[in-house]
Amino acid sequence: MRTPASPRLALGVLATGMLMTVLDGSIVTVAMPAIQSDLGFTPVGLSWVVNAYLIAFGSLLLLAGRLGDLVGRRRMFLAGTGIFTAASLLAGVAASPAVLIAARFLQGVGSATASAVGLGILVTLHPEPRERARAIAVFSFTGAAGASLGQVLGGVLTDALAWNWIFFINLPIGAATVLVALRALPADRAPGLGAGADVIGALLVTAGLMAGIYAVVKIEEYGAGSAHTLGFGLLALVLLAGFLLRQAKAASPLMPLRILRSRSVAGANAVQMLMVAALFSFQVLVALYLQKVLGYGAAETGFAMLPAALVIGAVSLGVSAPLIARFGERNVLLTGLVLLVGVLGLLTRVPVHASYAADLLPVMLLAAGFGLALPALTALAMSGAREEDAGLASGVFNTTQQIGMALGVAVLSTLAAARTESLTAAGRPSPEALTGGYHLAFGAGAGLLLVALAVALTVLRPAAAGRTRQKDEPLTTAA
Repeated sequence: MRTPASPRLALGVLATGMLMTVLDGSIVTVAMPAIQSDLGFTPVGLSWVVNAYLIAFGSLLLLAGRLGDLVGRRRMFLAGTGIFTAASLLAGVAASPAVLIAARFLQGVGSATASAVGLGILVTLHPEPRERARAIAVFSFTGAAGASLGQVLGGVLTDALAWNWIFFINLPIGAATVLVALRALPADRAPGLGAGADVIGALLVTAGLMAGIYAVVKIEEYGAGSAHTLGFGLLALVLLAGFLLRQAKAASPLMPLRILRSRSVAGANAVQMLMVAALFSFQVLVALYLQKVLGYGAAETGFAMLPAALVIGAVSLGVSAPLIARFGERNVLLTGLVLLVGVLGLLTRVPVHASYAADLLPVMLLAAGFGLALPALTALAMSGAREEDAGLASGVFNTTQQIGMALGVAVLSTLAAARTESLTAAGRPSPEALTGGYHLAFGAGAGLLLVALAVALTVLRPAAAGRTRQKDEPLTTAA
């Protein structure tokens, strides 16, 4: 891949693509009640506004990442952004539940296609460690900012205009991204599908991930021990086991298993899955606590969580890169995880009648740990990939993120709901029962973060700082 005329412009395009994807994921949650009322969704049907997107997005990331290595990452980014933008228009004009669900599925396809290759493009454009660390910090910041901005923007647009505008807002952003990307992103040399067009492997991994994510997102409805959950979970395991066996024997594997032999890649993806699952309890359950227990409105909830986005952004952009260059990715990651354990630890003690300044603002400020952990994890996850595997490594990283999110939604929501139901049956008032349920979920999330800390300490090795990557080495210097 040749260097573009303006690497900063290329970074801006990739970050905007990430922002649009993450923004769409969080902006929809705020508008769900209005969508249900306007289109006549049933409570079960409404969940598919989220699930259709998650299933398409999570199941196609790995395939899209590998296809980017084979047919060109720039081409995949442009195609994915175009599909996402067109699907956003379809979602905005949807007049029935079926059309909106189909549009959300297509949005997931477009998001997977574009975001799977984003990191791969970024790391190949920034081979120098310090420049790469700064670029990853910007990329990570846009993801964190999009999640928080989505809640604020979703509340404002829904209240001021209508729910349709949460999708229409993607149209000018998507169109501008495609136009600028045509000039800013360089054409990359791609070997073609003949270098790794493993059709059987592609079918196995896509079907396996789709079955697994479907099983997880429906746990709250059917229960963890139900025949539905266990059946789809077993099907997913069988398909994914078949995929791994296929990759070990295929002449041109879709996912060369060498990528998983790197301790940094395997460890970073495991840590990310645990961390994202745990932080669902912060991103979503805190918003529910603010609305259902403290009585905040949609926009007010978004503004209440804005300090977290600001500190995450400040740390990602201004602090993480110098710290990574000075102390290494592993040490910065460990520091970030410790701060995040503090976040969820404080939330296990949040009262029914909380003061924002005393009880919640410290939590929002400690969320700065995410601004340390995510850039370090991103660098580690890309560290064991060769340049020709960068798209695949990017797809794997995004896939584990989505699996972690789905697990967090299923497990922590189920724990909170079960605890709330138990306290309600015991005669506790609704605010107290809800708070008790959230406390349990926050505690479980803190436990997941402690496991992530243990994995980071035992699996990830300290990297030698300041060493320049040689021609045949992986994309980063971490071992």
